[in-house]
Amino acid sequence: MNILKLLDKLSDDTFFTKESSRLETLTHISEFGKKAAVSSIPLGLGALMTTTSTAKAQTTTANETGNTNKSALTDALQLALTLEYLEDEYYSIGLSTAGLIPSTDRPVFMQISKHETAHVAFLKSTLTSLNVIPAAKPNFDFTADGAFDPFSDYDQFLTLAQAFEDTGVRAYKGQAGNVMANKTVLQAALQIHSVEARHASQVRRMRANKGWIELADGGGIPTAVNDKVYIGEDFTMQLPNFNAATAFGPEAGSAAYDEILTGSAAQAIAAMFID
Repeated sequence: MNILKLLDKLSDDTFFTKESSRLETLTHISEFGKKAAVSSIPLGLGALMTTTSTAKAQTTTANETGNTNKSALTDALQLALTLEYLEDEYYSIGLSTAGLIPSTDRPVFMQISKHETAHVAFLKSTLTSLNVIPAAKPNFDFTADGAFDPFSDYDQFLTLAQAFEDTGVRAYKGQAGNVMANKTVLQAALQIHSVEARHASQVRRMRANKGWIELADGGGIPTAVNDKVYIGEDFTMQLPNFNAATAFGPEAGSAAYDEILTGSAAQAIAAMFID
């Protein structure tokens, strides 16, 4: 994956510096389209625009760029909301199912459930601040048309929990480029991303798996789900000419770099569990 641009952005110590609180900043997110449009114009270009017709063309291009960026941003947020809806409802049903989750594990899933509920609330609030109606929660079928029975079998519950959490981690990373122009949203997305990674590592450990992903193998995940959730995780070629497997072997080489999940791939995973 190409993360150089993201790392370059994050290396700026002032990148996340804000005089106002996040809540105060969110009230101005609706101005994103205009700000993105202005920032898209190269420095000094305006000084060269002297005619009315050229200025008009510049404004049109800027507006189109701003609209495109805002559309990519809101699409990314809607995708994240769908995935958070899925996790939120999954854990809610699991916790309310008597006898499913052992008492020793309930505190873990109670905490994870609270996190997912908070993520749903944040994403809905952010979309509303952008003057976009948040997507309605789908009707979920966690049996995937009868392929699973997660609320009667704790092992299956853990299996799907791992699949959902690993999906969330990769999906958030895959949308970084679409939210990068809005620093407030990017900051929140990175914060959610790291929390989802902690969830995934914890659930993987509860299934006696390693806390990280090696190759494209989720560890006992049914093939139909594994092939979608872990697609591309066996990649070891990073950037044009660096093969991590050469020095460290394929397992460590793949695990050292967590791959992204495209929006369409994440949607395909969610669609398996939407009625």
